[in-house]
Amino acid sequence: MTGSLALGIDVGGTGIKGALVDVSTGAVVSDRYRLDTPHPATPSDVTETIVVVAKHFDVDAPVGVAFPGVVLDGVVHTAANLHPDWVGVSLADLVAPRLCGPATFLNDADAAGLAEAHFGAARGQDGVVLVVTFGTGIGVAMINNGELVANCELGHLEIDNADAELIAAASARKRNNLSWAQWGANADRYLRTLEQLVWPTLFVLSGGITRNPEKWLHYLHPRTPVRLARSINNAGIIGAADAARTRRNGGPTRPGPAGGPG
Repeated sequence: MTGSLALGIDVGGTGIKGALVDVSTGAVVSDRYRLDTPHPATPSDVTETIVVVAKHFDVDAPVGVAFPGVVLDGVVHTAANLHPDWVGVSLADLVAPRLCGPATFLNDADAAGLAEAHFGAARGQDGVVLVVTFGTGIGVAMINNGELVANCELGHLEIDNADAELIAAASARKRNNLSWAQWGANADRYLRTLEQLVWPTLFVLSGGITRNPEKWLHYLHPRTPVRLARSINNAGIIGAADAARTRRNGGPTRPGPAGGPG
């Protein structure tokens, strides 16, 4: 197993969690370790928390970090749920030197997409797959014939001149006091809006809300087939580990500290 082992770390607005993953199977092979995301979520404080999570596992293995924002060549370009000081920060320069193994960085929705494309509900699916995560916001990963098209910010489409997250994110149901029928109608409208821009062969729906699909799934009627994600809570961890071990994302990989694996 050692040769296929990687550490996945998923940075979220409320928590930073990690686990060891056997990327030959996509199986999580350790307990998850989670710490609260510091507030304010500044680059220095979040970096410290990532390092503590990584050190908990005490293993020299590739490390993948899923980050809630656009990440191009290891540099953060958006950070809606963290501190604005993150914009322009190089994860490769700030975080990678403090990790034991070589580090890879990617968008968190993209990490979830990799998990579902390579080990989950979209495995073996031809054509364009959109993995849609309904959570605090809406994250979308685009997979084309098994390969990631990174940083597709389709979660921020405008519906009625407003960000779709305001009506269709899972958080919008409680915030706007919506019934399941009302929220389902909004989610359906969002998926149909996606279909006006992209002709996917499959939607894979993810996020905590997919734990109780019987309350809302029957309100969705897009033309595209819909499946539920298989790795709900661990998708970001699995996808980040997969990216670290196989270098599937387009960002840079930095070696670990001197004396560590490179």
